[in-house]
Amino acid sequence: MAEATANIGVVGLAAMGSNLARNLAHHGNTVALYNRHYERTEKLMKEHGDEGQFVPTKTVDEFVASLKKPRTAIILVKAGAPTDAMIQALADAMDEGDIIVDGGNSYFKDTIRREKAIRARGLHYVGCGVSGGEEGALNGPSLMPGGTDESWKTLGPILKTIAAQAEGEPCVTHIGENGAGHFVKMVHNGIEYADMQLIAESYDLMRRGMGMTPDEIGDVFTEWNKTELDSYLIEITADLLHEKDKKTGKPLVDVILDHAGMKGTGTWTVETALETGTPVTAIAEGVFARGLSSQTEVRDEAAKQNLTGPSGKLEFASDDERKAFIEDIRQALYASKIVSYAQGFEEISDGAKQYDWKIDLAAVARIWRGGCIIRAQFLNVVSDAFESGAANVSLLFAPYFKTAVEKAQDSWRRVVAKAALCGVPAPVFSTSLSYYDGLRSKRLPATIIQAQRDFFGAHTYGRVDEPGTFHTLWAQEDRPEEKMSD
Repeated sequence: MAEATANIGVVGLAAMGSNLARNLAHHGNTVALYNRHYERTEKLMKEHGDEGQFVPTKTVDEFVASLKKPRTAIILVKAGAPTDAMIQALADAMDEGDIIVDGGNSYFKDTIRREKAIRARGLHYVGCGVSGGEEGALNGPSLMPGGTDESWKTLGPILKTIAAQAEGEPCVTHIGENGAGHFVKMVHNGIEYADMQLIAESYDLMRRGMGMTPDEIGDVFTEWNKTELDSYLIEITADLLHEKDKKTGKPLVDVILDHAGMKGTGTWTVETALETGTPVTAIAEGVFARGLSSQTEVRDEAAKQNLTGPSGKLEFASDDERKAFIEDIRQALYASKIVSYAQGFEEISDGAKQYDWKIDLAAVARIWRGGCIIRAQFLNVVSDAFESGAANVSLLFAPYFKTAVEKAQDSWRRVVAKAALCGVPAPVFSTSLSYYDGLRSKRLPATIIQAQRDFFGAHTYGRVDEPGTFHTLWAQEDRPEEKMSD
C-alpha cells in the first residue's frame, strides 16, 4: 500500500485532469494520480513526471492511501454516471473528514444531491467550477468552489496556489455551500454563450453586411481589444480571423462548418432562469442561435424553399459612413455585453435567494478577471459596482454602466434597425435592446396579458388604484368586477 505523502490527488487524467495535476505539481504540491486506465497515468509520468512530485497509483484504494489526512481528491471525469461511480468508490475508501472535489461541469442540482449524500457519511463534497479550458487548467484557471467552510480551510490554500492571478489576487473564492460553485460556473458559461454570439453577430454584419474580409475584420477586432472591449474572447477572435487553412489557403473561418456545438451549461442556465423567473434573454438567444445553426434539415429545406427577404447587403454613401457604422457595431456590442452580464448576475442573485446561498457578487466578478473564458478588463468596474452597492438592483443602474449604455444607445438602435432592414439576423443585439427598453418602460403591455388570463382562466389581476386581487365576469354585458382579497 502506498505511503501517505501526497497533499492532493487528481482522478481522471484526460487533458483537463492531466493539466490540472501538472499545475498543482508546479506549485509545490505533491500530487497523487489515478486513472481508470493506468496507461494514461503512465503517459503523464513519462512525458511530465520530472515537472514536480507525483505519486502514481493503480487502484482507488492505493490512491486514497497515498493521501495525507484530511484526504483531498479532485475528480475530473465525464459528468453524470461516471462521476457518481467515482464519488461512490472514493467515499467507500475514505474516512470521516476527507474531501471529494468535483471539478467537472456538473449540473448544480446534482451537486446539491451528492453533497447531501456525502455529508451524511461524514465526508465533505465540493462542487468546484473550473474555467479556462485545458490551457487554464495548466497555467491558471478561474476556480469557483462550493462546499463547507471547513473544507475551504483545507482546499483554499491549495487552490490559491494554482489559480490564475489578476492584479496580484488569485482568481478563486469560496462561493458558498453545496451547489453554489457549480451554479456560478453554470451562469458564467451562460454569459459566455451571449458574449460569443454577440461577437459572431458583429462579425456577420461586417462580413455579410459590409463585404469585409476576415483579415479586415480581424484588424477591427484587434483595435477593439484596445478599448473597453478588451477581453480574451475579442483577442482570440482577432487571432482566429487571421488564421489561414493549410489545405486550401482560404481564411480558416470560411471552411469551418457553421454548426455551433454546446455541452449543456447554457441550456441549464436558461432552464434555471425560467424556474427563478429571471429574464436572461441575451443568454437564451445565444443558446437558441446555436440550436438554429445545428438544425441542418430545416436550414437545408429553407434554402430549397428560397425564402424571400433582403439581400443582406448594407449600402453606404462614403468610407466615412462605413467607418461610422463599424463604430456603431462596437458600441452596440459593448451595450449588449453589459446587458448579458447584468442578466447573468441577476440570475446568480436570484439563485442565491432560492437556495439560501450567500454569494459575494463582487468577489465573483474579481475571480472572473483572469483564467476564465469571459475574462475582460471591464470586470474590474463590475466588481467595484457590486462592492459599492451601486449595482445592488441591477448592473445597468450603476453610474458607469448607465452612462456607457446611454452613450451607446443611438449606435445600438442603428445596428439593430439596419440588421433587420438588410436581413442579417442579430438575435442577441435585438433582445438586449428590447430588454433595456422593457426596463425603462413605465408601463408594459403585460396588462393585456393579465386581462386575457383573467378572461379565459379567472386568474385574477391587481389594480393600479387600490390593493387587493380582482376578477371580472368578462362574458356578461355589464361585466361586474369582484374584489377577491386585500
